[in-house]
Amino acid sequence: MIYKILRVLLVKPKGRKGLGFAADVIPIGLEYIAASIEKEVDYVHIIDMEFEKHSFQHFLTIFQPDLVGITMSATDHNEGLHLAKLAKDNGITTVLGGYHPTAIPDELLSHPQVDIIVRGEGELTMKELVQKGSPDGILGISYKKDGKIIHNPDRPLIENLDSLPFPARHLRRYKYRDYMINNGKEVDGITMSRGCWGRCSFCCEPYMSKSRMRFRSPENIMNELFEIVSFHKGKSLQIFATDPHFIGDPKRIDDLCDLLQQHKLDITFSVMTRVDSIVGHPELVKRMCDSGILSYELGFESPNQEDLNNVKKGTTVEMQEKAVKILRNNSANVSGTFVIGLPGHDEEEIKQFPIYAKKIGLMNCAFGIVTPFIGTEFYEKLEKDDLIFERDWTKYDEMHSVFKLNPLTAKRLEELETYCMARFWTINTLLDRAEVLQKRTGKKTSLKDFICDIIAKAKFARNAGYDLRNGEIEDYAKVVLDAIIDAEMEENGRKISMHDVIKMSRFLKILGPQVIQIALKCDNQIVSYVIKTTSKKVEFIKTISGKQNNATMDININLDEVIYSFNSYSPLNRLNYISLLKQVRNVEGILNVLRLCSALTMDLSCSFLKDKFTVIKNGVYQ
Repeated sequence: MIYKILRVLLVKPKGRKGLGFAADVIPIGLEYIAASIEKEVDYVHIIDMEFEKHSFQHFLTIFQPDLVGITMSATDHNEGLHLAKLAKDNGITTVLGGYHPTAIPDELLSHPQVDIIVRGEGELTMKELVQKGSPDGILGISYKKDGKIIHNPDRPLIENLDSLPFPARHLRRYKYRDYMINNGKEVDGITMSRGCWGRCSFCCEPYMSKSRMRFRSPENIMNELFEIVSFHKGKSLQIFATDPHFIGDPKRIDDLCDLLQQHKLDITFSVMTRVDSIVGHPELVKRMCDSGILSYELGFESPNQEDLNNVKKGTTVEMQEKAVKILRNNSANVSGTFVIGLPGHDEEEIKQFPIYAKKIGLMNCAFGIVTPFIGTEFYEKLEKDDLIFERDWTKYDEMHSVFKLNPLTAKRLEELETYCMARFWTINTLLDRAEVLQKRTGKKTSLKDFICDIIAKAKFARNAGYDLRNGEIEDYAKVVLDAIIDAEMEENGRKISMHDVIKMSRFLKILGPQVIQIALKCDNQIVSYVIKTTSKKVEFIKTISGKQNNATMDININLDEVIYSFNSYSPLNRLNYISLLKQVRNVEGILNVLRLCSALTMDLSCSFLKDKFTVIKNGVYQ
C-alpha cells in the first residue's frame, strides 16, 4: 500500500452535541497535525464542517486532496463515516483519529471507506505517514492489508512537548466565537500540558495518556501566547486551556504566573483542573487569579463519598467545599460537573445534586448522565456484566442513558438530567455569580452582560441536548416547571438584590414602577416570575404557582412552543411565541410594554456603544 501524499485535507465533522462539545470549539488537535506536516506536503487545509455553508463534496472538488484526515469523537461516529465514504468515493485515502478511533480501530476499519486509523497522539504519526507514503511499520497506526487488519505497535507518548510546532492558526477559515463568552473578547485555545495522573474509571485519559502527564515549559507557552496575541492583532482575549489537569505541576504554573505578570497580556484564561490540586495549593490559586487565570472547571462528579470511591476519583466531599471556597475568595468563576446515574442512584438522590451544587457555591454547573466511553474501566466492567443496551455511539454524549444499572428507566434518567440543569440555573444562581465576580472588578455587571449570560445558558441547554428532547417536548417542559416549583422557596428567600449587582439605574428610571409577570405555561400547569420595580430598584423577584391579578405587564410564554423553537435555530420563530402585545388587555398595558421595550433598547444600546468606544480607545477597532 503506497501513496503519493502531496495534498492533505483535515476535517472536523459537524453536529457537536452533548456536554463535551463545549470544550471543543476550536479544533486545536487538527491545527497541531497541520503544523507538523505542512512542510512535508504541497499544502494542507483544515475545514470545520460545523461552520461551513458548502458541502463536503465542494471541498473535495476544489482542494483535490490525496489524503483526508477526520478527527472523531463517539458522537461523530456516523458523520465521520459519512465524510470518509464521500472521500473514498472520490478515490481519496482516508485516515481517522481521536479518542474514539483509538478505542475502536477494528470496528471502524471494518467499514470499506476507512483505510487507516491513527491511534493516540497524531503529530509524529501523521508526519511519518506523509513522508513515507505507506502505513507499513509506522508506530501508532492500524490499517488494512490484503483484507486483514494490522495493528502496528503503539507509539510512545511525546515526551518533549516543546519540540512540537505551535498549532497552525493561520489555516483557520473562521473567526471562532464561543456562546459562553459575552464580554466581547475574541476566543482562542492553547494546550500547555497533556494527560492527567488521575485514574477516574469513567474517563478516557487513563487509556490515552496512561495516567501520565507531560508539560511544556513556561517559556515555550509564553512564546505561543505572544504568537496568539499577534494573530488576534492585540485584541482582548479569552483563552481556553485544553489541559485535562492544568495544575498537574504546581511549580511550573507558579513560574508561568511570573511570566504572565511580567508581560501583562490582555488575556483571561479558562482552565480545567482537579479539586485536590485547588485545596492543596491555595496560595498558587491566588497567584493564578491575579495573573488572569480566572475561570475554573472542576470535576465533582457526586456529593456522595461512596460514589467518589467507586469511580476512583481520589477526592473527598470535604475537599469539594474547600475548593469552591478558595476560588470564590479569589473572585474566580468556578464551574463544576456532576454525573448522575451511577450505581445505586435513585430519583430523590439525583434531585439533591443541584441543591448541593448551589449550597457549596458553584457559579456554573453541568449535570451529565454517566457514560461508559469505550476503552474506559467503567465500560469494560459494564460490558463484562452485559449491562450495556445501547450500541449507537452517537448517543454516548452524556445526555442519553445507554446502560442498565439502577431502577430508573432511561427516559426518566434523561428527564432528571434536565431537572438538575433547570433546578440549578435559577435567578439566584446568576445573581450570586454576578456578586462574586463584582468583588474582583469592583463594578456591577451591565444589564446587557447579564441578559447575554442568560441567553448563553439557554444556548448551552439547546446545543447540549439538541436531539434528546425532539419529539418529547411536552414531557421535558413539565420537568422544567417541576424544577422551578421545587426551587420556589429558595428563590423567594433571595438574599441578593438585583440592583446591587446589576447596573440598571438607566433601565429602571425609564421603566418606572411596574409589576411584571412572566408566566410559563405547559399543558394546564402555570408557573410565574413576578418582578416588582420602582424607578430606583427592584423590590422583589418571586416565583409563584399560577398567576396573580395585579400585573401591569403580563407576558405569557407557552413553554412547549419555546423549547420547540429553540430546536429550530430560527430567531424569528422564538419571537412568535413570546406574545407580549397579544396578552395585554388594556391601553395602559400596551404602553407599559412599550416602556419596557424602550428601557431595554436604551440600556442595551448605551452598553453597546460604550463597548465599541472602549475598543476604539484601545486602538484595536477594526
